[in-house]
Amino acid sequence: MKNLKKIGFLLIITLFAINVNAQTKKEQKIIDDAREAKSMLLKEESNIGDFFASSAGYVIFPNVGKGAFIIGAASGNGVVYQKGRVIGMADLKKINVGFQAGGQAIIEAIFFETEKELNDFKEGNFEFSGEASAVILKSGKAVNAQYKDGVAVFALPKAGLMAEAAVGGQKFSYDPL
Repeated sequence: MKNLKKIGFLLIITLFAINVNAQTKKEQKIIDDAREAKSMLLKEESNIGDFFASSAGYVIFPNVGKGAFIIGAASGNGVVYQKGRVIGMADLKKINVGFQAGGQAIIEAIFFETEKELNDFKEGNFEFSGEASAVILKSGKAVNAQYKDGVAVFALPKAGLMAEAAVGGQKFSYDPL
């Protein structure tokens, strides 16, 4: 009887531990997509590897959907990494008004030069100003890419056509795992 209680107790503890550490299927899909997106970014531009290696942390949004006809919007889910390890999930939202038209799917990667910028992101104190822009990897600009105010942003178009490379006005949320 005593052994049965011990086994039951261990089973409950094990199930609790699995439940606490398990991601939802949606989160796991986003993590898998982010891993694939990282490979695509590295394949497209090898110099981005320096950012992956030296940054305090980064966020990969593997599937950002953008669409616009005068009023534009973008949305995506991503994975937050600290020193190369998954630490949480992120959400991206953007709405803007102006001369614009089209639709596009992109991979967006945001690199944080120091812990301060990463912590600002995690605490919800992070958004891009209106003039922020991304280095578009298909144009070969990544060779000279640098951090600006401790942040560097890269975008890799996947599909569609849209005349815009601005990331200004994006807002983010962060959920730790």
